[in-house]
Amino acid sequence: MFGTLSDELEVKAPASEAWKVYGTLLLADVVRQQLPDVLDKIDVLEGDGGPGTKLKLTFPPDNQLMSYSKEQFVVVDDQKMMKVAEVFEGGYLNLGFTLYRVTFQVLPNLNDESSCTTKCILDYELKEDAAENASLINIQPFTAIMKAAANYLETGNATPTTTTNK
Repeated sequence: MFGTLSDELEVKAPASEAWKVYGTLLLADVVRQQLPDVLDKIDVLEGDGGPGTKLKLTFPPDNQLMSYSKEQFVVVDDQKMMKVAEVFEGGYLNLGFTLYRVTFQVLPNLNDESSCTTKCILDYELKEDAAENASLINIQPFTAIMKAAANYLETGNATPTTTTNK
């Protein structure tokens, strides 16, 4: 069983500034600081934020579904302003999923260079015997991430304290 969910958010910041957040490890720091109920800890296992970078995401103790997941950035495209990450261990893979892929893209506003749209696409595939777990998939955590990044960009916050471990 395969599925896709997506959401978009208008951001009052230039696409180039938004990509400085989404295209780097800064997004992880923004999420960790602004959404502690979503992520407890982020460890950089390998890489510098480019393709091949591997992260371990540790979820808060009250997360009943999973304690951690490991993901790899399979695409970080500065021209298309697109980042694709796939879970390769833990997380939804422990719940019968064979694919859990998140794509973030920054889309310039051709009519207003001072704003852009951020888009998240969540692709998943799961084994037939785990089809009931499809109901666990929810785009809302990623919508919250886009809102946190938008808040960071729109309020002109200083660079967050780095919380990722290298």
